Amino acid sequence: MEKNMVTIAHGSGGAATSRLIEQTFKKHFDNDILSQGDDCARLDIGDARNLVFTTDSFVVTPIFFNGGNIGKLAVCGTVNDLATSGAKPLYLSCGFIIEEGFDLEDLEEIVKTMSATARECGVKIVTGDTKVVQKGAADKVFINTSGIGVIPDGLNISGKNAKAGDKIIISGTIGDHGSSIFLERENMGFQAKIQSDCAPLSGMVQDILSVVPDVHVLRDPTRGGVATTLNEIAVQSNVSILIREDSLPVKREVQGVCELLGMDPLYMANEGKMLCFVSEDKSERVLEVLRKNKYGKDARIIGEVTEERQPKVLLKALSGGNRIISVLAGDQLPRIC
Repeated sequence: MEKNMVTIAHGSGGAATSRLIEQTFKKHFDNDILSQGDDCARLDIGDARNLVFTTDSFVVTPIFFNGGNIGKLAVCGTVNDLATSGAKPLYLSCGFIIEEGFDLEDLEEIVKTMSATARECGVKIVTGDTKVVQKGAADKVFINTSGIGVIPDGLNISGKNAKAGDKIIISGTIGDHGSSIFLERENMGFQAKIQSDCAPLSGMVQDILSVVPDVHVLRDPTRGGVATTLNEIAVQSNVSILIREDSLPVKREVQGVCELLGMDPLYMANEGKMLCFVSEDKSERVLEVLRKNKYGKDARIIGEVTEERQPKVLLKALSGGNRIISVLAGDQLPRIC
C-alpha cells in the first residue's frame, strides 16, 4: 500500500494545511501556549510580561516580483504576524538556506531590502544563520524569520474575541499579491501590471490602537486569502460571519485576471492587508484612521458578525442570495510566500 505523502496542497494555508497541523504537529506539540491558535504566541517569562513570539518561512517564487522580493516579504510577514496581537515589534532573526551558485549581487539586494524594511518598522535584526546546500537541493534561496514584540498593558486581541455585532473591516483591496505573483510566474502575456501589496503594517495597527484600543480581532489574510482567514476566526470565536460581495474592494485588473483563470479573489493571498473586527460604534473611527495611512487608504467595511452561534462564513451575493464560503480546499497557487 502506498504511504500517505505530503503534497503541495499541504502548504496552501487551506484545509490540507489545517489537517496537517492538527493531525501531525499539534498532536505531538500541543500545549497551553500553542493552543492559543493565533498568528503569534503570547508569553510571560519571569518578570517579562506580554511578550509575543512568531516564526515564518518564505519560499516564494519568483524571488523578485513587482512590489518587492523575498527579503521584504520575510520582514513584512513576520512583523505583520506580531502586529495582529497589537504588539510593537522589536527584534527579528533571519535564517538563510542558499543554493550553491546563487548570485551574490541578488543576495545582497535581498539583504539590503530586508534592512530597509526593518528600519521602516522600527525593528532590529539581531541574530541569524546561514546554510548553503548543493545545487539542486533548494530553489535559489529560502528565508526563515522569527520575531519578538511586546503588547501594551490592557490589550487583548485574539481570533477568539469576535463578538456578535462586530463590523469587519479590510484595510484595502484583496488578491493583489496572489495575482501579481501568478502573472510574473506564469508569464501568460497579460497586459495588466498588478503590484504585490507586500507592506509592513505594524505602524498602521499602532495608529488604530492609539485611537481605538478595544479592537477585538486583527488578522492578516495571507495564504488562503480573506475567505480562509475569516473561517479560521469563525471557528476560534464560534461565530457566524456575513460578508457582502458588493463591499469587497477588488481592483479591476485583479478581478479580470481571476475571471479569466477561474480563480476567486477571496482566496488569493494578500501580504499587506489587515482584517479588523471592532464593535459597530467604533467602526467608523477605525475607518477614518486607516484611510489616513498610506497602507489603509482603500479600507472598507465588508461585513459583520451575526447573532448565530455557529462557525461559518456566508457571502451575500450580488444576486441577493447567500452562499457558504469555506476554507481553501486545494491550492490555487503554491509557493506564494
